[in-house]
Amino acid sequence: MAKATKKQALGRGLSALLKDPDNDIQSVQDKNADKVIGNIVELDIDFIEVNPFQPRTNFSEESLRELASSIKELGIIQPITVRKLGFNSYQLVSGERRYRASKLNGLETIPAYIRIANDQESLEMALVENIQRQDLDPIEIALSYQRLIDEINLTQEQMSERVGKKRSTIANYLRLLKLDPIIQTGMRDGFISMGHGRAMINIEDTTIQLDIYEKIISNKLSVRETENLVRDFNDSKEVKVAPKKEKDEDAPKYIKKGITTFSEYFGHKIDVKVSKNGKGKITIPFHSEEDFNRIKKLVEGAK
Repeated sequence: MAKATKKQALGRGLSALLKDPDNDIQSVQDKNADKVIGNIVELDIDFIEVNPFQPRTNFSEESLRELASSIKELGIIQPITVRKLGFNSYQLVSGERRYRASKLNGLETIPAYIRIANDQESLEMALVENIQRQDLDPIEIALSYQRLIDEINLTQEQMSERVGKKRSTIANYLRLLKLDPIIQTGMRDGFISMGHGRAMINIEDTTIQLDIYEKIISNKLSVRETENLVRDFNDSKEVKVAPKKEKDEDAPKYIKKGITTFSEYFGHKIDVKVSKNGKGKITIPFHSEEDFNRIKKLVEGAK
């Protein structure tokens, strides 16, 4: 307990160095920079802004409340990382969940590691640190890899060195982005695993992909069973897919566009029936009590 108090007092002492406008630390060459950079500093939470380069966009409200409760009980065990923008101005590099949970608790300060980096370095740090997390879904990891390629211009070989993963592992994640967005949503929500996704990648036709996805959900197919289903399709080049209804093809453009939006949001193929007078009906399928409750939460969260 005495050690924790001393460490916290040290962090507050270092924070005082950052509140001197006449000796503002902007680079590693500045006076007292060595005392601050790399050490834990207690920062005013209002001086920190969210990182626009944050690769993670999906934050569960329930998990944030649980984390807030843990922080309230035990404190922040792992400091966040920020980069200095200017005097009393910082931007998150990693630790947004801890930052959000701390704000939920009404905390005025938060322990942080301070780094000095430009925008590209900040993005790369955020992406690489994000990939190292244990609670990310496969699609979040794949999107982070893709951003490192598109925005940092890293090759798969360079990414392999940065994140400590084999090139083949990185390639397998990136291939998941070839799946239909509805299937990617299902993977993010935990209805199918990365193994299921990897099996379906070998099917180029997204209509077939979606048909197999529905079979996995409704029949609770294992990865091995999914691989067999895909293998059977590749051998016969056919799989039972419900033919498109003529009225779907004749539906107004706003309906066709809307079906895609609804399907991606709910993670299922949504059925829309439209009569000649313009009136219609939307059907949202579900495959289990868990699936129903997931859809219910989506609707409640949209209110």
